[in-house]
Amino acid sequence: MQKRITTQAPGRINIIGEHTDYNDGFVLPAAIDLVITQNLATNGTDFTCNLISSHYGDTFQFDLRNFKKVPSGWQNYLMGVVSEIQRQGKTLKGFDCEFGGNIPLGGGVSSSSALQVSFVYALNEVFDLNFSKVEMAKITQKADHNFIGMMGGIMDQFSILHGKKDHVMLLDCRSLEYEYFPLELGDYQVLLLNTNVSHSLADSAYNTRRSECETGVEILQKTGLEITKLRDVSLEQIVAAKDILPPNVYDRCTHVVAEDERTLAATKALKEGNIKRLGELMYASHASLTDLYKVSCAELDFLVDQSKAVDYVLGSRMMGGGFGGCTISIVEKKNVSEFIAFSANAYREQFGKELTPLEVRVGDGAKVVS
Repeated sequence: MQKRITTQAPGRINIIGEHTDYNDGFVLPAAIDLVITQNLATNGTDFTCNLISSHYGDTFQFDLRNFKKVPSGWQNYLMGVVSEIQRQGKTLKGFDCEFGGNIPLGGGVSSSSALQVSFVYALNEVFDLNFSKVEMAKITQKADHNFIGMMGGIMDQFSILHGKKDHVMLLDCRSLEYEYFPLELGDYQVLLLNTNVSHSLADSAYNTRRSECETGVEILQKTGLEITKLRDVSLEQIVAAKDILPPNVYDRCTHVVAEDERTLAATKALKEGNIKRLGELMYASHASLTDLYKVSCAELDFLVDQSKAVDYVLGSRMMGGGFGGCTISIVEKKNVSEFIAFSANAYREQFGKELTPLEVRVGDGAKVVS
């Protein structure tokens, strides 16, 4: 008998804490009200899988007994999940899967992780795999590592699965302990501005950044420090080792350690209702991502600089892996339309292209729809 399920998974924002997750650090993400929806059903075959993307206007078929990575494309994200489930000794049978949604692609709000999470959630239900949410987060992360070759952290998948409406989550990426905090911004709101500069992290410097961080840890270990990740290091220890760290490695390590401190400080600011302080920390995060971590781009830097020209924006920074995507800003509600017009006009004059504003709300995590 055919078994059918519909699931959805949201995109995510990250208030602060960028490139800290794969260093076992802290992040402050939230799920949003833009989603990917999956309709998945068994098809009566043992091995034939049909993928249909209304998102991309494309179809793809593969055999569960023999499939491999294609040169590029959305197919890899789904086959990677299947591969990881099989690596864990679970049995799947033939299925048909159709997906679509309203998450902008390459916008830094994690459309690829939403695609994978909605997919693993559907497979988990249809084939009674009995994975917990934490296990599903790890499966999708390992799919990126082992099949796609992108060595990302776990923030995206975890926050998409555990999101809570109107709340951000302080996630410890080492222990996977997390705590919710109401996102109460008073007269202000979160606004995303999509540069429409598409980024592909697998083809970018993302893996290089992770490798540079690991190099830093290896060098610091040789000084006698008992550490396993940059999470274990203080800024004072980084500074003390400046002469033995290659300049680029020193910069990467400095960003990560300081960004962890900023993330904890931002959580404290949220608790205290100090939105001005939260904004200051976001600006500091962007400067560090630009100058030390080198993952920004001209379009992102321009939009952040533009936000400093008006007094109704408290903070702004690039969000996500970098090299394109969105800025995230804290903007006074009554001035949102003015800020969008101001930014869009300046962006058009500077780069000859359009940006896309996204007024997102913080929503719940992945779920079964029907």
